[in-house]
Amino acid sequence: MKLVIVVLEGVQSLDVAAPMDVFTEANQYLAADRQYEITLVGLQAGTVRCANGMELHVATDYLHYTAQPDLLLVAGGPKLPDRDVFPASFLEWLSAKAEGALRYGSVCNGAFPLGHAGLLNGKQVTAHWHDVDRLIARFPRARVRPDKIFLRDGRLFTSAGVTAGVDLCLALVAEDWGHELALRIAKRLIVYIRRDGGQSQYSPYLAVGPKEETVVAKVLRHVTEHLSEPLSIEQLADAVAVSRRTFSRVFAKDAGMTPSAFVEQVRLDSCRKLLEETDLPLKTVAFRCGFHNANQMRTVFAKRLDTTPRDYRQRFRDAAPAVAGNQPSLA
Repeated sequence: MKLVIVVLEGVQSLDVAAPMDVFTEANQYLAADRQYEITLVGLQAGTVRCANGMELHVATDYLHYTAQPDLLLVAGGPKLPDRDVFPASFLEWLSAKAEGALRYGSVCNGAFPLGHAGLLNGKQVTAHWHDVDRLIARFPRARVRPDKIFLRDGRLFTSAGVTAGVDLCLALVAEDWGHELALRIAKRLIVYIRRDGGQSQYSPYLAVGPKEETVVAKVLRHVTEHLSEPLSIEQLADAVAVSRRTFSRVFAKDAGMTPSAFVEQVRLDSCRKLLEETDLPLKTVAFRCGFHNANQMRTVFAKRLDTTPRDYRQRFRDAAPAVAGNQPSLA
């Protein structure tokens, strides 16, 4: 299977290395005629300097890569969203190769070159959370989903930043050769296969520090301390000593979401933690996290994660690293 990773100057090194490592590990288990044939392609052949100063050797420039890849991925880079001009011949090449590929996509903000080539129009896509607003503004015809780790829309795969590229590539391997092989690779790389594409990139827990005194920080502390309670907007406003009207306006501005969505996200993250770390019954998990019942918790999981609490727990348990033993080859 021919795999091309498009590498541009200033690329994020992990956006290249992580996919390469996943597919190279897969090759250890696959027969020679089934292996991924990985080629780095750039605007020019030779040395490409990464954002961290590391140098990569790019085998060929796009004009001299005439084969048709089965899978085409564009790696991201910190300054890629700032770049509005690409050679027309490169964008034509990118469009043609993507159209002929079985699958194509991007890691992190590698979505921007795809957008310039017209490959995001009408598609559901994601990128690193830091860049999604610019992606929306630059490519209004794309259907951007800001909080997703990775998304599939037909043949197009897009992912969030850096380590989300690992999640994406493990999903691609699983699609090609089954979950068992993807799980073996995850164990080799010491990562878990537990982050579905529908999982949120970020959590309210990551939004504030423990000693911050912002409205969001105060609300987070109050919510986590009273998680099993109803937590109405009036209660949250009282907790930070402001009127409901002022609270709703200030909170939405600072948090980027409504108070009710914030509370739901905190409840969801708490559920995930309990499902991953305990064997508590689903009803108990739901009660402790403030849901009315297990059905309500299941509805929120389906809406936000595209899975069920039971399947989420099972997937996490299935992904636990093996303690010992040799693994048979799939070759």
